[in-house]
Amino acid sequence: MPEAPDLRLDELKDLAEQDDLHPFLQRVRHVHPSDLADVLSALEESTRVRVISELPLDVASSALAEMEAAEHPEAMLLAVGPEYAAELVEEMPTDDAADLVAELSPGQREAVLAEISDRADVERLLKYPEDSAGGLMTANVVKVREDATVGEAIEAIRQQSDEDESQLYQVYAVDAQGQLRGIVPVARLIVTSPARLVRDVMEQPVVQVQPEQDQEEVARLMARYNVAAVPVVDANGRLLGRITFDDVIDVVEAETTEDLLKFGGMEALDAPYLKVAFGRMVRKRAGWLAALFLGEMLTATAMAFFEEEIAKAVILALFVPLIISSGGNSGSQASTLVIRAMALGEVTLRDWWRVIRREFATGVVLGLVLGAIGFLRITLWHAVTGIYGEHYLLVAFTVFGSLIGVVTFGTMTGSLLPFILRRLGFDPASASAPFVATLVDVTGLVIYFSVASVILRGTLL
Repeated sequence: MPEAPDLRLDELKDLAEQDDLHPFLQRVRHVHPSDLADVLSALEESTRVRVISELPLDVASSALAEMEAAEHPEAMLLAVGPEYAAELVEEMPTDDAADLVAELSPGQREAVLAEISDRADVERLLKYPEDSAGGLMTANVVKVREDATVGEAIEAIRQQSDEDESQLYQVYAVDAQGQLRGIVPVARLIVTSPARLVRDVMEQPVVQVQPEQDQEEVARLMARYNVAAVPVVDANGRLLGRITFDDVIDVVEAETTEDLLKFGGMEALDAPYLKVAFGRMVRKRAGWLAALFLGEMLTATAMAFFEEEIAKAVILALFVPLIISSGGNSGSQASTLVIRAMALGEVTLRDWWRVIRREFATGVVLGLVLGAIGFLRITLWHAVTGIYGEHYLLVAFTVFGSLIGVVTFGTMTGSLLPFILRRLGFDPASASAPFVATLVDVTGLVIYFSVASVILRGTLL
């Protein structure tokens, strides 16, 4: 049943809150670290610390590594003291350890790092930006000399693989200077004669990255070349670590969520929806709404500018929502397509002219389609009701021409804005649908009443 996992987590939470933790500790061995992280985050702080202190070291460290940053797992490290905190950190893969330690203050960080033996590996990862390949990689890799035998490589796996075996995909072959020379899938080592040399069975990596590269670029490369892990090397080709697909999945989820929220017209959330404080949620949404509201005030200004035309031909006001919504919708479509293409690396800044030419032609065709529909709607409805008066054909041509202009302009704006933002160093996803719609609303009114003043002059105007 779908509710079974939730029921199990609620039961575990109840067990954790009892004075006797023995039943909880018996059950927890069979719980996935991600589920245990959810249980811990739901507990009161005092209970959470007591549970962490009683859990087996490997179980506790795995659960802490799975907790969201917004749930503040670093607070638990501080609560259990630097010595036990260091044991928990040391049990984690270096990338998770670095992420957790990075949330501590400098003094607290030093107190924990002073107690761990692989301090150098964690500190090296802390030097890289969080959103870079270096901030994403783990230093836990199995590497062998290229001139070693397959038998020696298998023995190296036994000696070096101190992490989850499910994360062991391949062995990295290096030279005497530590430069990456090739990779050998573990399966190939198993079926190859132990006497053969690693250099004879290794293959060149399909892709490798440097620590300064952006994590989104790493995700695109791994998706493009369909690899489960990618080595990270420095400028001299020395092997620093690796990035695995499970890390990239987290990146893709985080980046996609951020882009979706921005495109919806609000700041990105830094925690699950139900765990974001009410005041923080309001602040993240109010800023964008206020900016959009101020933008929409320009629409009222534009309406006031054409007040005389509206007074002479009130019928024009009937089609204002139709005109501006069509422009906003076409602009939102165009910006969505371009932002997606940018995110996938399908287009770059130098492709802007090709995109604009393509979207201009698309906008004209779409405007003709919508204009034709609007023209037919006015003429057919007038034939039935006679509501649009003796100059209904001129009104229909006004709507027809306006839709061509507004839809074309909206499409051009929606496709060009992401390029402008990228060129200025901003996130193209900030070209949100509400933002584009607000911009096109104002210009749409100007186009509509300008066309009307030309076609209806001497009749209704």
